[in-house]
Amino acid sequence: VQLQASGGGLVQAGGSLRLSCAVSGRTFSSYAMGWFRQAPGKEREFVASISASGLSTSYADFVKARFTISRDDAKNTVYLQMNSLNPEDTAVYYCAQASTTVVAVARYEYAYWGQGTQVTVSS
Repeated sequence: VQLQASGGGLVQAGGSLRLSCAVSGRTFSSYAMGWFRQAPGKEREFVASISASGLSTSYADFVKARFTISRDDAKNTVYLQMNSLNPEDTAVYYCAQASTTVVAVARYEYAYWGQGTQVTVSS
């Protein structure tokens, strides 16, 4: 199973980015997907998750309606639209595929991980 994340980069505070994660080697539509992030010196933390059906989503409190997770089963891809970015959002963002169909917020619930994509927000 391979997860390839892309879309990171350098953006000014208040700007937007859309992350993508393409999945291969496992039935994409059968599993929930998620995004996590890890800032330097900090633990990897949950950002957002979407169920296999796409009907349910879950977000970390710090997202505060700024981020939107979505999936396109025809493209085997999950997205994270990030708006109103601030410097505290600077981190490596990881996509992951869960072991279940329902939204998952804990790291142990995820079976496969991508390599991460760097997001840097300047003030």
